[in-house]
Amino acid sequence: MKGLLFLIGSLLLVSCAALPAIRPVADLAEKNIICPSPFLTGKIRLIHAIEVRAAGQVQTVMIGVTITDPVTRTISCALMSAEGVALFEAVSGPDGLKVSRALPPFDAADFARKMMDDIELIFLAPQGALTEKGISATGETVCRRHKEPDGWIDVLEGRDGAININRYSEGGRLQRRVTLAGGLANPYSTIDLQALERVDYSLMMTLIESETVRDEPQRKE
Repeated sequence: MKGLLFLIGSLLLVSCAALPAIRPVADLAEKNIICPSPFLTGKIRLIHAIEVRAAGQVQTVMIGVTITDPVTRTISCALMSAEGVALFEAVSGPDGLKVSRALPPFDAADFARKMMDDIELIFLAPQGALTEKGISATGETVCRRHKEPDGWIDVLEGRDGAININRYSEGGRLQRRVTLAGGLANPYSTIDLQALERVDYSLMMTLIESETVRDEPQRKE
């Protein structure tokens, strides 16, 4: 039994050791650290031009439309070609994921789930317990959250104001790196998402239009 507990403990230590170190600060200073929060606080429609890049080359250009509600954590997403053809449409929320349109190659297995996870990572405040906050090795303010078994999310703010959101697996492997060059002032003007998978790719998203969405009041019967 002791051997089993030691093995489990060792595995946990290894998983944590793979994560980038966060340098702690004095107790009083730590209390003054405000976690960077570029995330949506209201329901908003965002339209972005999206460049899909792989192997250092632009593979395709699309238009992405998202409506994200941070209260219900509901995401509505559509992808269109540059000519305006609807390629993909889906909604994700408390009732699960529903795909209403998916033309090849957007009908591939797990594409919809991964895409919705990426949108959630960019626009919605991470869930899970705050486990650490302090200074990264490169001098950024960083707050780390953990939601088992979904893994770890670091939100970092650099001295230049740029925001980075890094998602790690439960074992500490970097899966996504999001850079919001506009910082807290205009976080969604330019979004760079790096996906680290079997075949790495990146999305460069440039904001075209944003609009607050107000729900219509329900009619009384």
